[in-house]
Amino acid sequence: MNPYILATLLFGLGLGTTITFISSHWLLAWMGLEMNTLAIVPLMAQHHHPRAVEATTKYFLTQATAAAMLLFASVTNAWLTGQWDIQQMTHPLPITLITLALALKIGLAPVHSWLPEVLQGLDLTTGLILSTWQKLAPFALLLQIQPANSNILIAFGLASTLVGGWGGLNQTQLRKILAYSSIAHLGWMILVLQFSPSLTLLTLLTYLVMTFSSFLVFKLNNSTSINMLATSWAKAPALTALAPLILLSLGGLPPLTGFMPKWLILQELTKQDLAPTATLAAMSALLSLYFYLRLSYAMALTLSPNNLAGTTPWRLHHLQPTLPLAVGIAATLLLLPLAPAAMALLTL
Repeated sequence: MNPYILATLLFGLGLGTTITFISSHWLLAWMGLEMNTLAIVPLMAQHHHPRAVEATTKYFLTQATAAAMLLFASVTNAWLTGQWDIQQMTHPLPITLITLALALKIGLAPVHSWLPEVLQGLDLTTGLILSTWQKLAPFALLLQIQPANSNILIAFGLASTLVGGWGGLNQTQLRKILAYSSIAHLGWMILVLQFSPSLTLLTLLTYLVMTFSSFLVFKLNNSTSINMLATSWAKAPALTALAPLILLSLGGLPPLTGFMPKWLILQELTKQDLAPTATLAAMSALLSLYFYLRLSYAMALTLSPNNLAGTTPWRLHHLQPTLPLAVGIAATLLLLPLAPAAMALLTL
């Protein structure tokens, strides 16, 4: 892609998200979300492949549906209450409609089925943007409206954690596994959204760091399926040793960074007398942990049948920058000791 066009599209992505962040009017927030969608569509379709075009079409139709619902709900709210302000949502009907629209935008269960299919049709770089940056603007709106009906959010959250766990069990394609991982993590964030918005923000930040590291590892190894992971030890032995730790951090095992948000969310849910919800969420995390362990096993404990020439590609220099990956891995593995500081910030 022409670098000027790429720069324009990336600027559009940043501008769309920023407009949604700073807006207090529903029309402006909707415009920001639309700019976001229109900027990423050419990035998704840049590889002229039927799968990429299909994924782009599915994504565009889904996002257009969600944006139409959002616009309809905000107009309904203006009609019922005379308010366009995002913080002044009082009527339950538009609040419920907007929650549904934003759930469709980020891919929460039960309106999640587009996400694995779309991610599977993209390259890993665009998939990374879709899994991280594209979640920010809808989350900013969800944090602002604070839906009053807690049952809807808890239902969305539990459905997402369960679907994210079950859906990834039988997958062999890494991008689909990462999509189901994304759905499960979003479910954890939504579960605690109404009780502790700052904890949701902390979970979102740790999810962004861990997903960033995972995508970069797979991109460096040029792996898109579990079978291709078995050859990664020959390409980057040190990275192959660290990759299982990154995946276990995504699964939420101590003493890695991914344990911190899960631990704090379970604690918060228990404080709110939601012990059954916390138990179900913790059990669903075991499902996700299974497929992370499966990936770790394929990467670190299996050898693919190699000829002599295929065992030493690590000697060849690759052109991809490794500093972002190094920083991402350090953050993914080593931030758990900051949990007391995070808890102190959450109570401010």
